[in-house]
Amino acid sequence: MRESFGLSAALATPFDAEGEIIIAGVIAQAKHCLANGCRSVTLFGTTGEGASIGMQERQQVLAAMLEAGIAPRHIVMGVLVDAAEDAAAQAAQALAQGVRGILLAPPSYFKNVSDDGLFKWFAAVFTMLGAHARDVIVYNIPSVTMVPLSVSLVGQLRAAFPEVVVGVKDSSGDWPYTETLLKTHRDLIILIGDERHLARGVRLGGQGAISGMANLLPREVQAMAEQGVDDANVERFVGELLNYPVIPSIKAILARLANDASWLAVRPPLVPMNAQDSDKLFAAFDALFRARAA
Repeated sequence: MRESFGLSAALATPFDAEGEIIIAGVIAQAKHCLANGCRSVTLFGTTGEGASIGMQERQQVLAAMLEAGIAPRHIVMGVLVDAAEDAAAQAAQALAQGVRGILLAPPSYFKNVSDDGLFKWFAAVFTMLGAHARDVIVYNIPSVTMVPLSVSLVGQLRAAFPEVVVGVKDSSGDWPYTETLLKTHRDLIILIGDERHLARGVRLGGQGAISGMANLLPREVQAMAEQGVDDANVERFVGELLNYPVIPSIKAILARLANDASWLAVRPPLVPMNAQDSDKLFAAFDALFRARAA
């Protein structure tokens, strides 16, 4: 029987003044999350700016994490590209190192595509991976990709590739969709990306989360992701966070908590959060969590 997924931190990626990844910072953040309730970390997902991270950098960071003693079973790799060949190459690179799994987003350049077209794209990726294909969590985040994964498409993929497609990360923020997904696909690992729906989803059979908030409050999110415990403060803060660009916002809070301004840096085309908005958002965070986060 497969172990419940639990909580994976959607790891933020620190950059230096030249825009290079601070590998020691990635490792330190991963170890912090793993020591505070996360069963794994997800590299180069949405929060980790994965669409801006190339093959060579991915290999360097993954190799450094393994060398630092982080077991591959504690690492999930995000793959957020449009060409099936590129998606297969990034997935193969990580799977060859024994990572726990792949978080695979649909192609997003073309909009208003059909389920049939999306099925063929995923099928092409899995075919290129061949016998190495395994432990793929398909990623539904239409607010970013503008390409929703329908419940029926998920079922098609599961039926056609039962040894490959093991789960769905749902970051739609659409509770009726999430509820239907949970009721329809009890054979899959359903992970809730929107922390406002996390505890409720876990109580209905969800197996956890890949969570950007776990960078900031891993213990609080762990209780939601593994025990289905409601946390009104986390839900309230996520609602506040969504008033701003999410990735720069999470990194702005990280910079304050770590007293490390390097966390403010993001890769173009993103830009850092401005000081006024950062002050306002951190005040909201501080009022809710500072005593626990310190």
